[in-house]
Amino acid sequence: MATDLEIARATPLRPIQEIAARAGIPEDGLIPFGRHKAKVDFGVLAAAGQKQGKLVLVTGISPTAAGEGKTTTTIGLGDALNALGTRTMICLREPSLGPCFGVKGGATGGGRAQVAPMEDINLHFTGDFHAITSANNLLAAMVDNHLYWGNALGLDPRRVTWRRAMDMNDRNLRNMVVGLGGAVQGVPREDGFDITVASEVMAIFCLARDLDDLQARLGRIIVGATREGVSITAKDIKADGAMAALLRDALQPNLVQTLEGSPALVHGGPFANIAHGCNSVIATRLGLALADVVVTEAGFGADLGAEKFLDIKCPAAGLAPDAAVVVATVRALKMHGGVAKNALGPEDVAAVERGVVNLARHVENLRKFGLPVVVALNRFTSDTNAEIEAVQHAMARIGAEAFLCTHWGEGAAGAADLARAVQKLLDEGHARFKPLYEPALPLADKLRTIAREIYHATEVQIPPAIAARLAKFEEQGFGHVPVCVAKTQYSFSSDPTKLGAPEGHVLPVREVRLSAGAGFVVAVCGEIMTMPGLPRRPAAETIGLDAEGAIQGLF
Repeated sequence: MATDLEIARATPLRPIQEIAARAGIPEDGLIPFGRHKAKVDFGVLAAAGQKQGKLVLVTGISPTAAGEGKTTTTIGLGDALNALGTRTMICLREPSLGPCFGVKGGATGGGRAQVAPMEDINLHFTGDFHAITSANNLLAAMVDNHLYWGNALGLDPRRVTWRRAMDMNDRNLRNMVVGLGGAVQGVPREDGFDITVASEVMAIFCLARDLDDLQARLGRIIVGATREGVSITAKDIKADGAMAALLRDALQPNLVQTLEGSPALVHGGPFANIAHGCNSVIATRLGLALADVVVTEAGFGADLGAEKFLDIKCPAAGLAPDAAVVVATVRALKMHGGVAKNALGPEDVAAVERGVVNLARHVENLRKFGLPVVVALNRFTSDTNAEIEAVQHAMARIGAEAFLCTHWGEGAAGAADLARAVQKLLDEGHARFKPLYEPALPLADKLRTIAREIYHATEVQIPPAIAARLAKFEEQGFGHVPVCVAKTQYSFSSDPTKLGAPEGHVLPVREVRLSAGAGFVVAVCGEIMTMPGLPRRPAAETIGLDAEGAIQGLF
């Protein structure tokens, strides 16, 4: 069987100007990066006006090692809608180098449902992540430089909260001491790195509406406080202008294509387990201005990426989604039903029936936001008819329909039934979108609402010191912002071993951070890390160059 990389290389790509024309983007609105990728000039969005297409969110069950294919399904659905004659734009996040070299080995879809050029997008692409990393670390350098040259603002080195960033998994950088080596080397203090995709600069980049909004948000970043507790911002440090300059070109959305020639905007890339997990607002708004339908994806399971898309991105950007698709596989549901990855081959209907509760909960959770929902059952060759029927019957019991999808092998044709079902939902217009909570709700109560309604937890453990920090955020005028929960992606709980649909668990809050520029409070729960580590056998071990210099090992 051909690999994703082999399939991508065997598919001739169209010139990016042809893809732009199909999307309604004039050639003078493109900034080409070679033959098959380009930036889209800010003026295109301004010229496109306020036309609003329909917005479809693709999300998934709680992920497993068996794989679900959420990105693949997003691409397959977009291709299928275009094949039906619906003018469709696909909006995705850019892959992070951390997971590419860690676990995934690539994140551009799979089989016949991919965005391309695959190697470029998975590795350096157009340099957006490098710009975000540089802007983050410029601010870190200017904070330390301010401390070194007299500290006119009175910033307390013990209260510096701004961390450095790097787009790579490196557990050794989580916590460190900087400034050692004597007085000329800087001011000694504790510091650490977050992965770039978990940084506040990445969140700001993806939530900013335009360049003015970008710089204003960067200026509001809180880097630390004085001994008296007065917040010091990036604007106080005078770093916001230079940061915006580094990000100016990166903020222009990236246009690429699927293997079937559908236009796709791939832009931004915050993680959904430790950030808000959605592509850029600018790319989404551009897609809605150009197309009749935008198909977008939110990271990890619906309890993380979808909840944050609906409670953070949509209110911030003034968006109202029209339908949602939840992606599942029989193999993943069997794992949620207690089957080990190495035992997924034989038919096990009972395990599917045990594990389908995870899918059912995600469907029911999305309905709480007023969205009509369909299920995409991404088929593997090992799936049996009895296992597929078990999923479809379980969905029918809760009033949902599960559509069998084979877009990995068949492209658009394999997602045609799903596309027709989504188009029907859009035509019927039953969506009554509403976020889960009101902005006026206290921060702790927002967190409890998410835990109760989405995770089915009975209690949120908020230690007194953390409760005091939440109260301080509210005193500072940030009580109206949403809460972004950072927790494991593998479970509704904070325990990655609790698969299926656990209930009655406790959500322990370990830390809270104010992302004043992004406009949310991060609640770090359980053992989740904002700088991941590499696995025992990282994907990087199998990535390299062949004798002709072509990249091998991405998948």
